Amino acid sequence: MPDNIEIIKEGRYYHIYNRGINSCNLFNEEGDYLHFLTLYEKFIDPVAITYAWVLMPNHFHCLVYIKEGLVYKYTMEDIARFTTDDKLEINKWETIPFQPKPKPKLKPKPKPDSVNDLSALKEKEKEKEKEKYLLEHKVPDPTKHFSHLFNSYSKYYNAKYIRHGTLFERRFKRKVINSEDYLKRCIIYIHNNPSHHKFVSHPLEYSWSSYFDYLSEENETMKECVEKLFGDIANFKYCHKHSNNDFEWE
Repeated sequence: MPDNIEIIKEGRYYHIYNRGINSCNLFNEEGDYLHFLTLYEKFIDPVAITYAWVLMPNHFHCLVYIKEGLVYKYTMEDIARFTTDDKLEINKWETIPFQPKPKPKLKPKPKPDSVNDLSALKEKEKEKEKEKYLLEHKVPDPTKHFSHLFNSYSKYYNAKYIRHGTLFERRFKRKVINSEDYLKRCIIYIHNNPSHHKFVSHPLEYSWSSYFDYLSEENETMKECVEKLFGDIANFKYCHKHSNNDFEWE
């Protein structure tokens, strides 16, 4: 993996962006934008909290926080037990906070002959429990979730527009956000991206971004973000209006 490609780890903020191969369009009409957002909710929401996003005709940006301590809600063993007779809809991407299983009662073991034997027996039992847990639980890989998003959308787009081959650039870009100031500037940059590329003169004029979510104050995550980084919505608007929108990786 190239040095400039960040490894996505839990508990961190990332600016993630990608574009169409050879700068081709990713979105041609409203239905394309809506379908991408539906897939984003399916694949990304279980593993990340999104603080900002924008969909441009040939690229997109999002700012996410990778959730910590998640495991898939259903193990492969659980899924194998379900049949169509159960009439249950299983979402294999659904995740839940990590909760260690209570230690099962062990069957009586032959009494060890020495202290060393007892210590070795305990270590062996711990290893068996660890192996059993790893077999029963699968920890989400955020990178794969983004890959699933891109692959699913590519299949939709190729089928709709009768094309084949790669739609996105092979490696999506990601940049770790390591300070509150950087986080704040990244949010502003993402919302101002449409005006930066001369599509509109103000974020309010562009429909496909999270700028409206911040103004509505209905999203608790974004409401808390405004209070923490901007103080209030008035300063949020002021910072967006007076930003030079110049980021080092652009």
